[in-house]
Amino acid sequence: MLSGAETQLPAIDRQGHELRIALVAHPAGDYPPRVQAEQILAFRLARSGLAGRDAGDLVEAAACPASDFTRDAALLALAARLEGLTRERYDDAIDGGELVVAHVVRGAIHALAPQDLALYGRALIAGDDDELGQQLGQQVQRLAVDKGFAPTDALEEVAEATKDALGGGRALGKNALHDELRDRVGADLIPWCKGCKSHHVAPMLWRYGGVKAGARLDSERRYVLGGLGRAPAATEAVRRFLHFYGPAASGDFAEWAGLARPHAQRLWANVESALDEVSVGKRRAWTLSDDLSMLASPPPAAGVRLIPPGDPYLQKPNRSLLAPETELRKRLFRPVASPGAVLKDGRLAGLWRAKAKGRKAQITVQRLGRVARSELEEEAQRICDLRGASEAILVLD
Repeated sequence: MLSGAETQLPAIDRQGHELRIALVAHPAGDYPPRVQAEQILAFRLARSGLAGRDAGDLVEAAACPASDFTRDAALLALAARLEGLTRERYDDAIDGGELVVAHVVRGAIHALAPQDLALYGRALIAGDDDELGQQLGQQVQRLAVDKGFAPTDALEEVAEATKDALGGGRALGKNALHDELRDRVGADLIPWCKGCKSHHVAPMLWRYGGVKAGARLDSERRYVLGGLGRAPAATEAVRRFLHFYGPAASGDFAEWAGLARPHAQRLWANVESALDEVSVGKRRAWTLSDDLSMLASPPPAAGVRLIPPGDPYLQKPNRSLLAPETELRKRLFRPVASPGAVLKDGRLAGLWRAKAKGRKAQITVQRLGRVARSELEEEAQRICDLRGASEAILVLD
């Protein structure tokens, strides 16, 4: 258990003044120990690899899967953790198998370590029809009722069709893959899409079909098959989640992984003996027992980072802690076209966006705290280089 001693870390208010905030303060023997927001953020920042740009290699930088929903987001996220990363190095790692880009948790595209693909992908696919229906979303649930099919059967059909379409070493873009699937699955699984103005397999169904088939993307954003191997025990995903996002509760894991709550609760129950309870405000939460000492005294962060929208540190478990004010949270986490975040010494110091200006890249930063132009210039140039632009134009709002 945490000791009764008070642990303090420096924090920065919105005017940039250093504060001393008590992170854990409770009498000896008080249980569960109380944990403050700054302490949790410092712990999660370090675990996400952002306390310093000191990852040893791409696998270490991608230990926590990095979303690539917006293309190049994963590249920018890994470059915030690994010094000297270039687009060429990133692309070579994908095509050479050192790094995997694939649909995994929530059916979303992430960059991750190859050895973790099955854990965050196939191991988390529900085997129960009701739970799988929730995992695949309302559209598939409605189709299953209307057409009278079982979600498990539908997923198996799409997975086999995906394997067949990508067999023989074929590499297919998204539209080409949809064309192949139309010829290989039953009509009940290819509803009309108003946006595409065509029939195609329901989005979450074809994404998870690819997960089950072992599909991944190459550096040209084409789908290819990889080796399946044996899926590990899914309970390991709970431990990994808590490693990066603890303290948390089973509902947080369910939302992050895209699982039905009963499914997530069963997995969570299998690791409860390795957890300790803490108090976060009025909320109960749990952390891995082995993480208690680091949670009590997280390592300090240093430097400025421009992290992309969708970065592991900007995922939902951190959002209310990073931006407790509703209006700021709405600006930082939009339904579409969210900005990236500027971190200074681990604290939120601004928002940023990039747009092309001919061959140049304009990086616009809206400062929320004290961060000097000189501190931003190196990061702006890093993003410019990764985007293949000839020059960075830094604009401060």
